[in-house]
Formats: sequence, C-alpha cells, structure tokens
Amino acid sequence: MQKSGRISLNVQSEIGKLEAVLLHSPGAEVENMTPKNTQRALYSDILNLSIAKQEYEQLSSVLSKVSRVFYVKDLLVKILENDHIKESLIGKICIAEGVTDYYEYLLETSPKMLAQMLIEGLPAKINTLTSFLKDDYYALLPLYNFYFTRDSSVTIGNNALICRMASKVRMRESLIMEAIYKSGMFFDCGVMNANDFMAGDPSVMIEGGDVLVAREDVLIIGSGMRTSSQGIDLLIARLCKNRPQEKFHIIVQQLPDSPESFIHLDMVFTMLSTDKAMVYEPLILNDNQYQTVHITVEGGKVSKIKPVNNILSVLRKLGLDLEPVLCGGDVDEWNQEREQWHSGANFFAFAPGKVLSYARNIHTLNELDKHGFKIIPARDIMSGKADIPERSNCVVTIDGAELPRGGGGARCMTMPLRRSQVKW
Repeated sequence: MQKSGRISLNVQSEIGKLEAVLLHSPGAEVENMTPKNTQRALYSDILNLSIAKQEYEQLSSVLSKVSRVFYVKDLLVKILENDHIKESLIGKICIAEGVTDYYEYLLETSPKMLAQMLIEGLPAKINTLTSFLKDDYYALLPLYNFYFTRDSSVTIGNNALICRMASKVRMRESLIMEAIYKSGMFFDCGVMNANDFMAGDPSVMIEGGDVLVAREDVLIIGSGMRTSSQGIDLLIARLCKNRPQEKFHIIVQQLPDSPESFIHLDMVFTMLSTDKAMVYEPLILNDNQYQTVHITVEGGKVSKIKPVNNILSVLRKLGLDLEPVLCGGDVDEWNQEREQWHSGANFFAFAPGKVLSYARNIHTLNELDKHGFKIIPARDIMSGKADIPERSNCVVTIDGAELPRGGGGARCMTMPLRRSQVKW
C-alpha cells in the first residue's frame, strides 16, 4: 500500500473495500453565500453550516472507522509550505481568475492562512474606483462546492484524473487537486490532467461524478451538463495512449440537461455490490430519448461503437450481472422523482454490499431492505450502539436535512484513493 511513505493510488472498482479516501468538511465557504448568489454557487438553496457540519461528521466518522481518511485542507497547507509549489499554484490561480494584482500579497501569506483564503474566499480590496464599482465582495470566490470532492479528480487504476470543471466557479478546485497530486508528497500515482487535453476548447468538460469505475476494464461515463462528448473522447484517447495493449470498455450514458438533479451519472446510477446497483428507473431502464453507447477499445484505438439497450444489459454481456434496486421504490413515480432529487440514487460503497446514503429517502431505503440490506443509522455506529456487519449487506444512513441542498449525496462527498481488489 505504501511506497516511500506515500500511498499508492489504486481504484479498480466502485465497490472494493475502501482503504483510503479524500474528504473536505464543509466550512466557512458554505456560509459565504447569500440567496442572491446561490445560482452562481450551483446550489439550489443556502445551507445552515452548523447542521451541515454535524451531518458531514456522521459521514467522516463512519469512514474513519473503515479506512484511512485524508482531508484536502490539511494536504493543501502542507504543499503550500513548499515555496516552489506555493509560487506555482498562486500564479496559476491569479492568472486563471484575473487577480494578478493579488499575487504578491498571497505569496507573503502563511500556508495555513493562504489555504483558508483559497477555500473560503478572499475579500476584494476596495482601493480604486473600479474595485468600488465592481458588484462583487470577493476577489477570489469561496469554493462553495469543495465538499463534493468527487468532482474535481478521479482515481482510475493508479492514475489521478484532474477534471476540467464545467463551471468557472469550480476551476480552482482542479488547480488545487493537481498541485496536491503532482507534489508527490502524499500519493504515488500518475496524473492525467483534462485541462491539458485541449486547453482552448470550452466544449471539453469532464467531472468526477460522471465517471464510474465498474471494473478494471470497464468505465461507465455520463454525458450531460457537466461532462461533454468531447471530454469523453479525449479521455478515451489518453487511456488508449496509456494502455496500448489492453482491451477495455467505455459505457456512455446520455443525461438530460435538466432538472439540475441529473447533474451527474451518479445521481441516477451507482453500484452497491457485486450483484446489485441502485438505478433511477425512468432514465436507466425505461424507454426514453437518451442513448446508451458501448465503446470497445483494443490495441490502443477504438475498435467499435454501438448503441445498447441500457447500462445493465451491456454490463451483463461483459460479465457483470447487476440486479437493479429502484430509487424511490417500484410503486410510485412521484416517490422516485422526489427521492432522486434528494440524491436517492447517490450511494457510496465502502465495501461490497456496504454503502452510505441519506436517511431521508425512506422509499429507497425500504426497497433496499427488501433486497436484504440492513439499515443502520450512522449515529449508532458513532456511539458504539451498532457495528458494521462483517458478512451481511447494510446501508449506513446519515442525516440529510442540509447537505443535500448543495446538490449531492454520499458518493459526491467522497473521493476514493485506494480500494482492495474485488472477487467477482
């Protein structure tokens, strides 16, 4: 697992036993928002930070019992202690966000305070007429969405893919993640940077919520409002270059552009175990206008592209026979729609058949109960009242009154760094 004191990244599935994970606990950046700028922040509503932090603590506490946990802010402080990395990162951020006049000020700031500014936001200096008239309090906007650590990077095998975010307000997240991975201080891995694929082409987008590692030779990727077909094509080209002798498969699922709850593939499809997946039935199983495409790669090039019925049908042909568990249950389409909106399909597996989700989606949880998953509140595990069962399937539920307002669930908030191999 470790090489020269670092962790070797290795993720070959969505469900392998979790060994290391990257998190970011929501902080003051979440409160540095008003109803006026929620849309810019990509939120559906403002959050109550104190409650959101309590809910997030349930997630992080459970994961700390089963895995090694890294926190983005801690890693950021450490890399900023290196003057070369500090200069490079600040320079990239200042140029990208048009605040080069703040470069010297940021460079003179201590690593701890600088990390705070880069995440929580930097208030603008009001010392010119232009800055006075500018309708924005911040020179560097807060990273409102950073607690969704899934989106700005993805672990594929032993590589970290730095994502090219669809929204400018999230671009700094990718720059920070690139600096952390490339520092070599914590992780032993290759780095693929989607921001370098075609730097001047705004049509190239790819985010981590759309990328699922089903098996070492199978990726499932959503194509929608945050990940473009151009981004997927360029990722495939890079994978062909990195794996010229391997045969692998890409399954692409088209996603609607609205409502915003369809933001990523993991909002409608996630893997639960070696034989079950959580699906939003209207999009994944029912007839609709959105295509599912199977791409086969052999000998370092795309050898075949064809339409297929749905994700589960092509996975079955590839030897992954997954029984669908329906988000919102199988009785009422209204329940399906309501619970999908609140991340009812967004599950995170920390071992095969052991998953995390929100407690609020009761119809989805009832459906899982019918499929043999024991429902365990995270609070009970934190207090020692309950343990995670070794041999049976379970769903550990976290409170979800505030966190879902940001537009994501358990998978969105977790970025696996290393998982053990799965016995299929």
